Amino acid sequence: MLTLLATASAEAAQVAGESGAAALVERFGIQGKYVAMQFVSFAILAFVLYKFAIKPTLATMDERNAKIDAGIKNAEATAARLAEAQQEAAAQLKDAQITANKIIEEARKTAKELSDREAAASTERAASQLAKAQQAIELEHKKMLNEARAEIARLVVTTTERVLAKKLTDSDRAAFNEAAARELTSV
Repeated sequence: MLTLLATASAEAAQVAGESGAAALVERFGIQGKYVAMQFVSFAILAFVLYKFAIKPTLATMDERNAKIDAGIKNAEATAARLAEAQQEAAAQLKDAQITANKIIEEARKTAKELSDREAAASTERAASQLAKAQQAIELEHKKMLNEARAEIARLVVTTTERVLAKKLTDSDRAAFNEAAARELTSV
């Protein structure tokens, strides 16, 4: 292939050397009016392509490039706002956590105070109930002792009647009851 190219260029140099441009035009069959018509046709085609194909394509490309640049600027601005919002959210979260810790600590203090008050109140109620129970026990004990004295006195009187085998009068009974009561009181 190279040899063909070298041979063709050698022939062209020979033709150019013999008569110059005129020989070249005649050898290739170039005619001026056809070349001019081809040039005009090419110029019209170039104009139509530029007007209806290249110019709109370039405008669309410029518009897209502008949109892309705007999108990039918007993305950068959004990224900056996002970083700012994240910092603000982190600060708010930290403040909220501090506030929550304070509230929790206050709630613990309040709960402890309430628990202490309730424990004291429970202790007081228990002591009050214990005192009431002891009073009730003492009253019951006195009542029981009185009943026991009365029963013992009755038994003493009944036993004395049987031992003496006589019927006691009311005054004798009262005297024996009093004597038995004095004896039981000393015990």
